[in-house]
Amino acid sequence: MITNLTLDQAIRYISRKARHWKNPVVGRYAGKPFLVLISCLLSLRTKDQTTAAASNRLFSRSRTPAALLKIPRQDIERLIYPVGFYRTKARQIHGICRMLLDSFHGKVPDDLEKLLTLPGVGRKTANLALTEGFGKPGICVDTHVHRICNRWGYVRTKTPEETEMALRRKLPRRYWIKINELLVVFGQNLCHPVSPRCSQCPVRLYCARRGVQISR
Repeated sequence: MITNLTLDQAIRYISRKARHWKNPVVGRYAGKPFLVLISCLLSLRTKDQTTAAASNRLFSRSRTPAALLKIPRQDIERLIYPVGFYRTKARQIHGICRMLLDSFHGKVPDDLEKLLTLPGVGRKTANLALTEGFGKPGICVDTHVHRICNRWGYVRTKTPEETEMALRRKLPRRYWIKINELLVVFGQNLCHPVSPRCSQCPVRLYCARRGVQISR
């Protein structure tokens, strides 16, 4: 089981391994809050490769709320297809741009509660905008972070939101920004939802392997 006594070692081992893996697409826009926000929205229920291509197409046309709002919604749908729920996301993108211009002077707010008022923005997206966009402390919990932290035995939770709150209480603050990017690539490359590659895992000696029925 991974605890705070073994967490430092686990993070170091995974970080070394992760140097050979491709970073999540959202991380490519680090330091650019608006691009992080929109690319994260596109990534929901969508594979990373599809998100990357859609983000590239969209941002080649516009990279600001004012310019993006001028693009007809049907054109946005075409640019971001085939991301999951592309029609809904096109509508949400227009809504986000309009609200940023009307309520936040065209800038993405660096406050969690204000981010959560934007159309289609949940806790995962809001926290990622804070950590990747602004470099501010936040804990972004997606399915990988939720699954792996429970698999390790580090937390015992039922939902990503419960995992976020548990990590806010337990996870050392120095890992708040790093945990999402690290565990996303770890989950994509080794710690799969089904049949994880435990034989290749750098932290297998620490892992509780909760919920693992079959592994490789």
